[in-house]
Amino acid sequence: MPLPQEAFDRLVGSIDYPMAIVTAAASADEMAGCLVGFTTQCSIKPPRWMVCLSKLNRTFHVAVQAPILVVHFPTVENRELAALFGHETGDEVDKFARCDWRPGPDGTTPVLTGVARWFAGQVLQHHDYGDHVGFLVQPVDAAFDAAFDTARDAGGQLGFQAVKDLSPGHPA
Repeated sequence: MPLPQEAFDRLVGSIDYPMAIVTAAASADEMAGCLVGFTTQCSIKPPRWMVCLSKLNRTFHVAVQAPILVVHFPTVENRELAALFGHETGDEVDKFARCDWRPGPDGTTPVLTGVARWFAGQVLQHHDYGDHVGFLVQPVDAAFDAAFDTARDAGGQLGFQAVKDLSPGHPA
C-alpha cells in the first residue's frame, strides 16, 4: 500500500481539473503570463476568484506588482498556446512576441485573442499558501465568445491531463 503522500500525489495527478492562462502587467514594459492549474471561483456574491501562482515563476513576480490579472480559459484547440505559457519561461522567452494579444480593459494587461473565454480581475489580496501565493481577484470585465460552443463540441475546456506531459519553465 502506498504511503499517504504517494497516494495523494497519485490522486492529484489523476484529476482533470481545468487549466487557465494568467497574464499580468506591472507596466507596459513588464508583462508576464503562465499556465496555471490552481484557480477557482471562491465567492458568488460578491464575485471573487482565486488564482495561485508559484513563487518561482516570473509571472508571480510581475503579478505582485499588478493591479489586474487576466484569467483565460483555453480549449483543447489552444494547446499550443498553453504549451507556450506552460513550457517556456518568461525569463528566457518573450511569450507575447509569439502569440496574438491585445491590451486588456486597463490598457496594459494582455488579453490573448485566441482564447474565447476570459475575465480581467482587480487584485484585492495576496495569500501565502506555501510554494504558491493566492491572488484574490474581483472580476471587472469578461468575455464569452460564442465560438466556445463549437469548441466545447470538439473537446471543450483544456484540462490538466491534456498538458501534464509539458515540462514547466520553472519548477513548482
